[in-house]
Amino acid sequence: MIELRDVTLTYPDGDGIITAINAASLIVKPGEITAITGPSGSGKSSVLAVASTLIAPQQGSVLINGTPAADLSRIQTAALRRDQIGIVFQQANLLASLTALEQLEVMSHLGSTPTRRSRSETRAKAMELLAAVGLEKKAHKRPNALSGGERQRVNIARAFMNDPSVLIVDEPTSSLDQERGSAIIELIIELTRTRNVATLLVTHDRTHLPLMDAVLAMVDGDLSAHAPVAVAA
Repeated sequence: MIELRDVTLTYPDGDGIITAINAASLIVKPGEITAITGPSGSGKSSVLAVASTLIAPQQGSVLINGTPAADLSRIQTAALRRDQIGIVFQQANLLASLTALEQLEVMSHLGSTPTRRSRSETRAKAMELLAAVGLEKKAHKRPNALSGGERQRVNIARAFMNDPSVLIVDEPTSSLDQERGSAIIELIIELTRTRNVATLLVTHDRTHLPLMDAVLAMVDGDLSAHAPVAVAA
């Protein structure tokens, strides 16, 4: 579960201060997906950075599965992020020299010395995730041999390699056409449900909002309930 309680985040701006997040609160429960929408520069990405514990707010609390991030040391926070939070970046940011399978495998080997057994287990898990996103037949393809939608699917699968309970997603369809973007959103929703993760997603695309469990609007640092969006007939 993700919970933000009266979170405020500010940045210095010359002689003044910019309020990126103004006393924002939200809760995302396991198996649910909450979207944040709003204009560019409104503070959406700052909310994601705080929710993923990458940035600490000046005021308020961030809780991941009931654990207050502020109570943790830097090392403990990094461990929390590694073990419980999956992040899907706006751009896939895949390593050009690695295959789709290797992109996932490397996530499990960071900071450790893999054994023969752990390598085998990691490969099996990576193949399972690639199958879950429909890419089992392209496991040995490098990024330049994958379409934009396929690269984003690898990006999503990679975020699940450490079995996160929380998923943070930043504009996953911004570089895709409508058809591929819709397929990516449907995939994120499916994985949210089947893997029982709490998903917080930022999007500019209003067409996806009726599929969300909750939608919040961000304007000039203020987070509020979004007006209902009707599902197209």
